[in-house]
Amino acid sequence: MAVDLSKLVSKRKIGLGELNNKVVAIDAFNVLYQFLSIIRQPDGTPLTDSRGDVTSHLSGLFYRTTELIENGILPVYVFDGIPSILKQKTIEARMKRREEQRKAWEEAMAKGELEEARIRAQGSTSVNKQIISSAKELLRLMGILTINAPSEGEAQASYMCRNGVAYAVGSQDYDTMLFGAPRVVRNLTFSGKRKLPKKNVYISVEPEMMDFDDTLKSLGINHRQLIWIGLLLGTDFNDGIKGVGPKTAIKIVKTCNSLEDLVHKVKADYGAEFEVDAREIENIFLHPEVKDIEEREIKEAPRSSVDKDGIVHFMCDVHGFSHERIMKFADRLIERKGEAKQRGIDSWF
Repeated sequence: MAVDLSKLVSKRKIGLGELNNKVVAIDAFNVLYQFLSIIRQPDGTPLTDSRGDVTSHLSGLFYRTTELIENGILPVYVFDGIPSILKQKTIEARMKRREEQRKAWEEAMAKGELEEARIRAQGSTSVNKQIISSAKELLRLMGILTINAPSEGEAQASYMCRNGVAYAVGSQDYDTMLFGAPRVVRNLTFSGKRKLPKKNVYISVEPEMMDFDDTLKSLGINHRQLIWIGLLLGTDFNDGIKGVGPKTAIKIVKTCNSLEDLVHKVKADYGAEFEVDAREIENIFLHPEVKDIEEREIKEAPRSSVDKDGIVHFMCDVHGFSHERIMKFADRLIERKGEAKQRGIDSWF
């Protein structure tokens, strides 16, 4: 499970214009799951091509990335590498939940319950090698930089942000804050009108900026204590402590001077123990496996040309998208990237 810090972090609504001339390192897997969950038929069936390959993510990536470029944003997509051994339990649990949701989807379809089917289908979303490879190919054709992280994509993106080669991280996951990302933008590729499940009600989803330093200051804690809060609530690497919510977690960590104090207090007050070594989890967030990205790599990204013919072939001839619409957006992408080149690469920094 990902840690829920929604009631604790300092955040504010922003417009995409605030990110003009800014490099945003996007957690690619996080975004792919969003597109695969949201872009579906009314009954929950994902978009597919004539061969049956899923294409929902391609639709989202192409149109939304073009919109980001048009707003003067330089997106860099960071893909996950080999997950931590500690995350294996979480991965297995997610796979089990998705299989359960897939079966529930099929049952709802059989009963003709389309709304229920769509909800269940969203919960069954998974990312496979074909989805990853096709996403990378589309981004290459669009002239968008992709980076393969050695391990967690959000850790790599956070590291890039801390080192100044990116302005912010684009991700829905609050875990990103535990990696020390100075700024995290949520709803970057997710904004717009969204229908509430089982209700004929639509809400506006807008981008919002979470600030690391402001969060620590408002809570009166340091980075390590924020990680401890994550430990108590549950992260991608542990289940958390039953009965401990956000407010209680803050009170607990403020009474602890070390991780050992936290472990002892949890055992004494709750009769519980972390199911894995808390020091290992703390170390993942404080010293994640990442690689250095030179500013030169980022600066070269705006110069990368758009392969219009390649995009049209890939999206239309191979995956069955509309020629007219794809060509229209490809032209818009070419125009905006051309303006970026003329403006000067250093303006992004």
